[in-house]
Amino acid sequence: MIGGGAAGLMCAMTAGQRGRRVLVIEHANRIGKKILLSGGGRCNFTNINAGPTNYLSSNPHFVKSALARYRPADFIALVERHGIRYHEKKLGQLFCDDSAKQIVQMLADECRGAGVQIITRCDTDSVQALEPGFALETTRGRLACDSLVIASGGLSFPTMGASDFGYRIAQQFGLPVLPARAALVPFVFEGEMLGFCAGLAGIAMDCVARIGKAAFRENLLFTHRGLSGPAVLQISSYWQEGGTVSFDLLPELDAAAWLREAKRTRARARVRTVLAERLPDRFVDAIEGQWFENRVMAECRDAALEALGRKLNGWEVVPAGTEGYRTAEVTIGGIDTRAVSSQTMEARNVPGLYFIGEVLDVTGWLGGYNFQWAWASGFAAGQAV
Repeated sequence: MIGGGAAGLMCAMTAGQRGRRVLVIEHANRIGKKILLSGGGRCNFTNINAGPTNYLSSNPHFVKSALARYRPADFIALVERHGIRYHEKKLGQLFCDDSAKQIVQMLADECRGAGVQIITRCDTDSVQALEPGFALETTRGRLACDSLVIASGGLSFPTMGASDFGYRIAQQFGLPVLPARAALVPFVFEGEMLGFCAGLAGIAMDCVARIGKAAFRENLLFTHRGLSGPAVLQISSYWQEGGTVSFDLLPELDAAAWLREAKRTRARARVRTVLAERLPDRFVDAIEGQWFENRVMAECRDAALEALGRKLNGWEVVPAGTEGYRTAEVTIGGIDTRAVSSQTMEARNVPGLYFIGEVLDVTGWLGGYNFQWAWASGFAAGQAV
């Protein structure tokens, strides 16, 4: 097992419980480092609503088998068996009450109980096919195995040692790798839009972020570099360079109709006063003069109110880019799942070689979905190796 993260540890304990001799090789100084960072240190370890529609992949049916065989309820049962207290934050997102360290300790204990051996601070320099099995050249010497599982993750968080190792191994053995990019990541801007966002840094607003048919209602957060917050992170997975993102800043409200009604019932109120009842003061300050003139409502032409309403329900922006892998929570793209069995995670043309977790072209929404994919894909491979 190359990779001691969520998917690798789940696969290791599952295989060990079947009586397999398992060795986990982790290049970092400890296992589960990404788990420890997740959820602000409390680990959003699953989402009770996780299902195939919550994942992006060029092969969308691929996730169905693994997710059906290892459900959120299965991982919750494991958490409860270890006495870890947890809570639902929102939208089905489950977090530890105390610390993400408990999830890592739980996985380590399960691995230990299954006889799994774990080696940290060990880099894999090369992999060679044997007949049968594989030989690995590592910084701890030469190793041989019957089955090899690649659980090395994607490119997100390079400061933690993320690399393209898994993609290189896939290509070495003839598996196609789809273009990768940062996902669940903030947007950055240039020029006037950068100044606009920087001037509002720290302000959060309820919104619906939308690209095509994809839409998420969450908070939007202005930053010194652009836009962040859950709504932005979610929609970033659907964004392509040069594309437009739309934000409805007054969800569930027909803004134009609301403004027309205010003109009728509050004719002497100023536009700014009306807007500030539903939008942050600093935001209203920033759009005054750009989106509206601060007249009394009675003096506003209906066409101007209609235009302002459309802008509030569909503010369109074109990001200059994203913050990239430095802050991205996951990687979108990766090993083409058409070359991998959805039942076992085994490479179709390379017996004994398995790929699980983020290294595959499977990306979940924000909110525990990527951990559920790690558990499910790791379990599927662990039953087969």
